[in-house]
Amino acid sequence: MSIPEFSLPVLEQLSNVLADTSTGLTGSEIGQYLRECGIADSEPLTTKRVRLYNALRAKQALDRCANNVIAFVQASFSPVRYTNAHEYFDHKRAEINKVLVFVGIEFTEAGQMKPVKAVDNLRDAGLRADRLRHLLKDRSVHADVLTFCREELLVENYFHAVLEATKSVAEKIRRRTALINDGSELVDDAFSFKGRIPHLALNSLASESEQGEQRGFMNLLKGLFGTFRNPTAHAPKITWEVSEQDALDILSLVSLAHRRIDAAVEAYRISTNAFAVV
Repeated sequence: MSIPEFSLPVLEQLSNVLADTSTGLTGSEIGQYLRECGIADSEPLTTKRVRLYNALRAKQALDRCANNVIAFVQASFSPVRYTNAHEYFDHKRAEINKVLVFVGIEFTEAGQMKPVKAVDNLRDAGLRADRLRHLLKDRSVHADVLTFCREELLVENYFHAVLEATKSVAEKIRRRTALINDGSELVDDAFSFKGRIPHLALNSLASESEQGEQRGFMNLLKGLFGTFRNPTAHAPKITWEVSEQDALDILSLVSLAHRRIDAAVEAYRISTNAFAVV
């Protein structure tokens, strides 16, 4: 499929993101990926941004389409290249998508391009983020949840805000327990109390009702993780359209998880006399 040529401002801003001085590709990486994509590197001695912009602009003009511009993005930010730098990949992907959304394209976590509804002004994503933040404040959600109402996470839909907020729950559990695993294993290691003192306890665990509350919270967390992220690859199992109402409800659930974890006792680190271990 032929992708229509990008306007020069879009191409320029995309080059600025890809070749950013502090967080972008290095000069050698730019040369490598241009070669891989069969794009002439006509000005290797200029600044990174100018070098990349001129190379992509010339190739697009020659092809009369933006297919090889997209190919360069996919080559340089293929997920497999960043298996040990997941946060960096997410950050750059969000920056790339802030540009591509103007031409109706989203760069997915799988390294693919998918069509989305294009925006034609800088305010759309920002207004969406402001509205979500306002509605969540009305619900008095946990402050940690509001962190994920950011423009770069909302350029297309609410899925990425929900995904990142869900990840933050696991990260908080790891910070409080010093555990290093993820997903269901993390929940079991942090909250399981059968035959031992848990790392985190919601209550004294002295009665069946209190123990049931602990087990129920564990199941809630497992359901949250299992639905919105792949605990092994730190990526969503599937990306689907999340409405504003869905996002509000899910982020409210994430807020509940944060509040309960904040209030949990670090039982493993203190005296076990008050706990009924079963």
